[in-house]
Amino acid sequence: ISVATITFWAIGYGLMYGAKTGGFISLGSDIWFNPGAGAHDVFFQLVFAATAATIVSGAVAGRTKYSTYIIFTVFMTAIIYPISGGWQWYGDGAWLADRGFIDFAGSSIVHAVGGVAALVAACMVGPRIGKFGKDGSVNPIPGSNLLLATLGVFILWLGWFGFNGGSQLAWGGDDSIYASAVVMVTQIAAAAGGLGALITSWIWFGKPSLSQTLNGCIAGLVSITAGCGNMTFGGGLLAGLIGGVLVVASIEFIEKKLKIDDAIGAFSAHGAAGIWGTIVIGLWGVADPMDASTGIGIFNGGDAGQLGTQALGALAYCAWAAGMSFLVLFVLKKTIGLRVSEEVEKGGLDINEHGEKVFGINP
Repeated sequence: ISVATITFWAIGYGLMYGAKTGGFISLGSDIWFNPGAGAHDVFFQLVFAATAATIVSGAVAGRTKYSTYIIFTVFMTAIIYPISGGWQWYGDGAWLADRGFIDFAGSSIVHAVGGVAALVAACMVGPRIGKFGKDGSVNPIPGSNLLLATLGVFILWLGWFGFNGGSQLAWGGDDSIYASAVVMVTQIAAAAGGLGALITSWIWFGKPSLSQTLNGCIAGLVSITAGCGNMTFGGGLLAGLIGGVLVVASIEFIEKKLKIDDAIGAFSAHGAAGIWGTIVIGLWGVADPMDASTGIGIFNGGDAGQLGTQALGALAYCAWAAGMSFLVLFVLKKTIGLRVSEEVEKGGLDINEHGEKVFGINP
């Protein structure tokens, strides 16, 4: 958060909201010299930028150099997120906004960008020691504390109401009614995502998995983030439910088929669900969530145009995040390196990199 605050304020905001140049990049801002110039936008957006960066940390946990992650965070919050965020949220003159692309609160802009960056990072850093056997078998490495993980998801869930509801960018009159609808459809999708993952894991593994259910709640939230201002409650329920099923399938595919060690399923919960949340607007989204007859999706009166625009936007964000993340990580790999030594990894990064125990309990 500290890195994101300084880098986004100093560099990223100008690239996102400065004078538009050709619809792809903005240049210049007076936020340095005029505290009142868009201060509310800076504060709101720097939290989004920090979110995109933190998604990456989960995928590469347990083996990545702290210095490497800090430097990557600088590039994510100063360049990668701001430039692509401006493609839509700058408004008129931004190439995706001008094409009618919809991403109300960031399924692609924040979560797909962070999720794809996380997947690229996990590939380049490599798996944790012992994750995969010589025969390709997968060895489970359980999380250290599911209780804290559960608490973390509850905190995220609560914060998402500000994430999505705040994206209405106004409160009062009709805006308060629409913001309330955004918050409610977010709640429905999150609950549906948790149930979808719970049921899927119960069928798939024979037992209801808490970790998969937690990922399902996150996936449900991500799945509705793009369409929370363009989805009926029923549409949000279905979007979140499918997101919950998708996250379980994606985690299994990434780990067992692709042999990529994404420690917490960051790509699946944010990247895959973010892509799905963007696409679903073109399936059963509405222009006005208060009026189900204003369908813009192919299943509720719209045509394929919106679906194509949503697919184009999702593809653009994924390609941008993948290409830029690879470039930054490649340079870091050739200079300071990406991961710690085997000795440091086995001894624990908390002790060896920071000189402190995360859990102050002696074995």
